[in-house]
Amino acid sequence: MTTMTRRMASATAVALLFTALPAVAQAPQVVRVRATIESVNGSVLDVKTKEGTAYKIRLADNAPVNQIVKAALSDIKDGSYIAVTAMPQPDGSQKAVAIYIFPPNVHPGEGFGPWDFMPGSTMTNATVASQVTGTDGQVLTVKYKDGEKKVIVQQNAEITTAKKASVGDLKAGQKIFIFAAKKQADGTLEAPNVSFGDYGVWR
Repeated sequence: MTTMTRRMASATAVALLFTALPAVAQAPQVVRVRATIESVNGSVLDVKTKEGTAYKIRLADNAPVNQIVKAALSDIKDGSYIAVTAMPQPDGSQKAVAIYIFPPNVHPGEGFGPWDFMPGSTMTNATVASQVTGTDGQVLTVKYKDGEKKVIVQQNAEITTAKKASVGDLKAGQKIFIFAAKKQADGTLEAPNVSFGDYGVWR
């Protein structure tokens, strides 16, 4: 490659980089919202987060609305797809704070990683492979694409699932959770979905 050719290639790379930057800058910020509804106006919610921040949230067209309801440990079967909010234990297991049982045929991205419920907490989206009764509670072995985890479920763990609801079911005073709201240029948030309820919603 000649010196001139190298200079042209370098200049082209720099030009492509700066062309791509505006697209990156314009990508909307995604935020997780745990809040209480202050008021409802059609598909627009005025809410206040548990930290005290006020937001105006507009539900996307046809956004799914789900009510989070209490479930039982016995509702978790081998083959159930669940989301486990947990705290890591010294032996590498996970002690469940809350378990959400996904409805049949609902199977969002599986895996394991940090969670923002409390410092050090984790989230595991996985399929239940087996269950046994242990000395500290029920022990679930859950499997996801890249591995598996042992989950200890004690009596104080919150077990929930969801039932379909509608925008008309959203009322002032309800707790809501939005996994990935998009921040708009005017400071409002757009929600692709929303879950509400009085039990286990903010986990």
